[in-house]
Amino acid sequence: MYKIKDLYNLDHTLAKDYLDKFEYPWEALKGIKEYIIELGKTLGNEYEEVEENVWVHKTATVFKSAYLGSPCIIGPNTEVRHCAFIRGSALIGENCVVGNSVELKNVIIFDNVQVPHYNYVGDSILGYKSHMGAGSITSNVKSDKTLVKIKDKVTGEIIETGLKKMGAMLGDNVEVGCNSVLNPGTIIGRNTNIYPLSCVRGVIRDNSIYKDSEHIISKEEK
Repeated sequence: MYKIKDLYNLDHTLAKDYLDKFEYPWEALKGIKEYIIELGKTLGNEYEEVEENVWVHKTATVFKSAYLGSPCIIGPNTEVRHCAFIRGSALIGENCVVGNSVELKNVIIFDNVQVPHYNYVGDSILGYKSHMGAGSITSNVKSDKTLVKIKDKVTGEIIETGLKKMGAMLGDNVEVGCNSVLNPGTIIGRNTNIYPLSCVRGVIRDNSIYKDSEHIISKEEK
């Protein structure tokens, strides 16, 4: 369940061809910047290059107080609200919401994703129709600055990513509750709900309800 094919429907992102090159989603993090620059050069007349290597679709709404760092792509009908801070290396899809005071850095945001209120998302990939509640964040660096490992509590497997910075990989249709923290190396399977105020780490399987680290139930058991 760690693989790209298990987490994402790639028909809902401009990064489909790029992600197809990898087996695991965190492998794609290192090349997001270069990919956006190359992809931007191929976009049609529906996009405007408002600054160097910053492309915004003509149907997108970007508030004047928002900051768009290079490189980034803002997709059709996406709304970037007041004081959003897109630091760069952000590929944002169609029909998304990037809300007030949200910070994005080195991310792929699939179509129909909402990060609407006071979120930080760094070195992460958010799948189709995923949603982060107000104040929820991805933590992308360990406190001891060692390389990020992915730990599967169910199988006992530990995966070495080789990355110092890695946030969270959210599958399609994931709901993250308000003021939750997704620790470095978190993988959340499709159709999973995370309770508000959660501190999440490791692998959370698809179709689950995460109440806390000791209480994770399958939606089929609900």
